[in-house]
Amino acid sequence: MELLDIKNLQIEFPSRRGTVVAVKGVNLTVRPGEVLGVVGESGAGKSTIGNAVIGLLDPPGEMSGGEVFLKGEKINDLSSEEKRKIRGRRIGMIFQDPLTSLDPLQTIEQQLVETIELHLRLGKKKSQERAVDLLRQVGIDDPEIRIKNYPHQFSGGMRQRVVIALALCAEPEVIIADEPTTALDVSIQAQILELMRKLCREKQVGMLIITHDMGVIADITDRVAVMYQGNLVEEGTTQKILGDPDHPYTKSLISAVPRADVRLRRFPMVDYIEKEEDRKVLLDISTHWLGQGRDFGKIEGPLISVKDLVMTFVTKQAFLKKNRQSFNAVDSVSFDIKQGEVFGIVGESGSGKSTIARLIAGLYKPASGSVFFGETDLTKVGSEREMDVFRKQMQMIFQDPFSSLNGRMRVMDIVAEPIRFHKLASSNREVETIVTDLLEHVGLGRQAAVRFPHEFSGGQRQRISIARALATRPRFLICDEPTSALDVSIQAQILNLLKDLQEELGLTMLFISHDLPVIRQMCDRVGVMKKGKLVEVAETEALFTDPQASYTQELLSLMPKLDFLSHEGLDVEAS
Repeated sequence: MELLDIKNLQIEFPSRRGTVVAVKGVNLTVRPGEVLGVVGESGAGKSTIGNAVIGLLDPPGEMSGGEVFLKGEKINDLSSEEKRKIRGRRIGMIFQDPLTSLDPLQTIEQQLVETIELHLRLGKKKSQERAVDLLRQVGIDDPEIRIKNYPHQFSGGMRQRVVIALALCAEPEVIIADEPTTALDVSIQAQILELMRKLCREKQVGMLIITHDMGVIADITDRVAVMYQGNLVEEGTTQKILGDPDHPYTKSLISAVPRADVRLRRFPMVDYIEKEEDRKVLLDISTHWLGQGRDFGKIEGPLISVKDLVMTFVTKQAFLKKNRQSFNAVDSVSFDIKQGEVFGIVGESGSGKSTIARLIAGLYKPASGSVFFGETDLTKVGSEREMDVFRKQMQMIFQDPFSSLNGRMRVMDIVAEPIRFHKLASSNREVETIVTDLLEHVGLGRQAAVRFPHEFSGGQRQRISIARALATRPRFLICDEPTSALDVSIQAQILNLLKDLQEELGLTMLFISHDLPVIRQMCDRVGVMKKGKLVEVAETEALFTDPQASYTQELLSLMPKLDFLSHEGLDVEAS
């Protein structure tokens, strides 16, 4: 008997602008001990299927057809109270957006212990012990201390691990994992995937894993289902789908997977188009608005210089200073970013990558050290008016797209805000033209302008953030995991756009990512972080072919093996 059986699933989202059919007659099964992967572009309906199974479709979404069975029992017609009893206990869910799926007003301990006590009926002490053990299993250092913290005190990757611990804590029969490794570096990803594999193998748990990461698909799944615009276009064993796909869309999708073995001039694009009107127009930056009005003045030497940067976070407050506990998230870090260069930072989740980005952007004040933009020390800039001059030239794409977008503003106003603030357009009509053009070129289309952030998938929200960051025509772009929530097709489109901006306009970038193949394709030089320290800086090709630090060697050895990828027809960059 199938553990989870989804039959002819149809999901619709009615609105004043018409009904959107997000999932069209999909059939899927998950057997005991099996891992089924669901892949496809952002907006294909992958996450919608997972939400429908556990009865958490965002309104006005509705299941207009089909049935869902758990161990032969029909569950889609159950009452809200009956569904609540199944959620967590029998079906665990790892959500795509860890920050919004955790309660910001409760500590991690309160959230874990509450779930364990509710479903497993353990006493307070045993629940606390299990909570600490779960954090240890998902790779949280010092779990006895960190369990007392709140979600905002964790990095994006660490929050993702907490969400995974929450999904596992009640020992469910089925786990629906929606992009479970999105914010995880390769070392923690390997640990989490091994934990999931062990769970499925030993306890016969069934898993539906929704992901755009083909490395994860190759590493953990038994079967793969491929989604395109709400339709299931192909299904089969992992070996068959990745090694010898039948459908042209699947072939095109796999060809766009970033390479870790060679550096390419450009990312291959997904060229399967069902309707001609969906075809994207290639951007000619030389004649485009993005390429105009970029007279920032000349700077001698590096554009960005980070010198002896230290950032300290307090983990335990106390009235007496001697009783407080703290740690250095960034510990005496120094590096330069040359003009027109893409400088990459890699390292484990919690190693200080995003903290460095926020320090450079002026969102955090360092405990000590300096950040120079040209010859100006940004840590010494006094007034907001002075800082605005640099903010126009320096934009940031945040790791967590949902929390960085104002949920009460339409996308048009979100992307237009920096254009209006810095007075980059002479009229509202010009602002609207610029915004719709940017939305077209990040793959969303002009119709996205009238919608709100909650109406988009995680990958689509990330594209809104990218459009907003480009809206001031910046000189320096801080990209903090800019492609973590993007499928390979949109990732290729966005990264090619960033490459074009960098090459044709001399755009300088700080590119932070846990995705090593993307780092190899995008960056000129790379810095490797570990526990707040910079352990190695090298030219990208030198780092990937001859890493010097033992930690770098370990990171590279943990990259998923994508042996199914062909070398045929690649536009390889000359060494």
